[in-house]
Amino acid sequence: MNSTINVGFIGNPNCGKTTLFNAYTGANLKVANWPGVTVEKKEGHTTYENETFKLIDLPGIYSLSSYTMEETVSRQCIMSDEIDVIVNVVDASCLERNLYLTLQLIELGKPVILALNMMDVVEERGMEIDFHRLPEMLGIPAVPVSARKKTGLSILMHTVAHHKTELRQSPLIHHHPGKHSFHVHNHHDEFTMVYEDYIEDKIDSVIKALEEKYPELPVKRWHAIKYLEFDTDVMSRYPLSIENIAERSYEKDIINQKYDFLEEIVSEVLVNKSEKAASTDKIDSYLTSRYLGLPIFLLIMAFVFFLTFTVGDWMKGYFEICLVHFTDFAAGCLSSIHADPMLSSLILDGIIAGVGGILTFLPNIFILFLALAVLEDSGYMARVAFIMDGIMSRLGLSGRAFLPLLLGFGCTVPAIMASRALENPKDRFKTILITPFMSCSARLPVYVLFSSMFFGKNAMLVCYSLYLSGIIIAIATAYVLCKIDGSKAEHALLIELPEYKSPNVHTIAIYVWEKVKDYLSKAGTVIFIASVIMWGILNFGPSGYVTDISQSFGSLIGKVVSPLFEPVGLGYWQIVVALIAGIAAKEVVVSSCSVLFGIQNITSSSGMSSMVSALGAIGFGAANAYALMVFCLLYVPCAASIAVMKRELGSSGKTALIILYQLSVAWLMSFIAYHAGLLLS
Repeated sequence: MNSTINVGFIGNPNCGKTTLFNAYTGANLKVANWPGVTVEKKEGHTTYENETFKLIDLPGIYSLSSYTMEETVSRQCIMSDEIDVIVNVVDASCLERNLYLTLQLIELGKPVILALNMMDVVEERGMEIDFHRLPEMLGIPAVPVSARKKTGLSILMHTVAHHKTELRQSPLIHHHPGKHSFHVHNHHDEFTMVYEDYIEDKIDSVIKALEEKYPELPVKRWHAIKYLEFDTDVMSRYPLSIENIAERSYEKDIINQKYDFLEEIVSEVLVNKSEKAASTDKIDSYLTSRYLGLPIFLLIMAFVFFLTFTVGDWMKGYFEICLVHFTDFAAGCLSSIHADPMLSSLILDGIIAGVGGILTFLPNIFILFLALAVLEDSGYMARVAFIMDGIMSRLGLSGRAFLPLLLGFGCTVPAIMASRALENPKDRFKTILITPFMSCSARLPVYVLFSSMFFGKNAMLVCYSLYLSGIIIAIATAYVLCKIDGSKAEHALLIELPEYKSPNVHTIAIYVWEKVKDYLSKAGTVIFIASVIMWGILNFGPSGYVTDISQSFGSLIGKVVSPLFEPVGLGYWQIVVALIAGIAAKEVVVSSCSVLFGIQNITSSSGMSSMVSALGAIGFGAANAYALMVFCLLYVPCAASIAVMKRELGSSGKTALIILYQLSVAWLMSFIAYHAGLLLS
């Protein structure tokens, strides 16, 4: 087998680049219909005709200007020896916007293959692309593909294999109607992008200076263009005095001339170009409206929670029935073999009650992420980011900070990691501080259980209020910090609003399966271990194994800490121990309650009824339940999130400060919720 060909996949956000990468490698990466998903490069392998290809999925970017972290990462990777061939994935339905990056990539002096993705969308709009004329004008191969339908994949790899050493495909034919060049060199036969004579004169002068000072420097034309753009990275790496050549930055001139050429390309290669669908504009007039956008988003999310509770609870009922039968079966088996009472307690009260109780919430988790996946893949979430950009700016945060916050509704760990896309350290710190206030999926079992037990038909509204409370407190925190440090938004959110499309079943299936798999994985590892540990501290005390839970280590720990929680309505040692256990994973709060109160199948009707009775016996009512849910919403995130937080901040002190702040906010808001609940009851 021949040596491996390193292929870099690069393109604009929303061009389907990661979906195409998945189609080749089978990797289940995060795929969404809004920018900012691929924060770091991903790698995979594929083979074609005895050739091995190492595929590298780079962040979605609009240019190689190094203004953002994504642009810097992509540019450095492409210019390194790590990449042999560049596959530029473009949205064929938006050629003019996508091909700007293409022109920049061609100037880098490496083999470039143009992958025209979303050809199915082009056909739906009644457009056609001249695949003979396009390669003539760009000087590179152009291959039509559809990542969603997995068509054109073989021919794309075939093209990569056969053009891995070719920098330009002949012939290169430009017409440039109405334009005449009197430049000393006939660059139109040499280069795809040729600038006006005054720019070309300066490029030649800079190249001459580079040849004298840096004779071994590759791709001198590209470096010369970067000098004329006053690119700080190039100028710092290769210092060169060009004051006598360029008295100012010619970046705007170069950009404008590139777009002039792009207009020429589109006019010649795109046939039957139709106007943008009027329906998209009409829908956006409401969904992105200054006054209606946010209320509509809140209503849509309310409907999502309605589905999560109604459909999810209906499905959960069947899971509960299965858990009851499994528990009875396990109890019968243990009884038949006369198992030791301590072993039976561990299996029934610790493992099955703890892990099984969490698994019954799987339908609710499934419905929530299914709804979010549909919203993302349809193109709506890009509109939400657009709506929130103005709000984030008023809070002194970059609009880009909304993307990690949005990820926080799924899982806090990747949300915190996504904050690295923010260049400003202050923005990054504030985003990491407020991201855990977004209700991740791990908190949902706590909300569902306690709201169902104490609020009946209003459970959905109670759960929804918690999600809104997290958002409001995050906004308030960012606003206060903005006023304290006087910071202002430095980087606006550059975001594309894709046209609406019907969600792709394959993409949604990957997204939902990843979330479900993570949930099951956590149930089989973290929650399993936490349930066993919880059973241990509740069944062992200073005197050894105990049958009276009040003599256990858990009781001793809880009774020491519980006075701190009495003012917020949570001064019960069982609740305190469950909250401490919840630091391992928020779902553990539910499994811990099952073990702490000795209730099997806690999510079933009989289990919840027994739980309400047990809690009522110690004076725990609806106000206490809401305070508990508020505390779970706001107190420290899971252990994995704390570890990632420390790694991203690079400071134990800052991490401890964030944890202290979150505990303080959780205590204060629980205090307010508890006493407000008492007044209303």
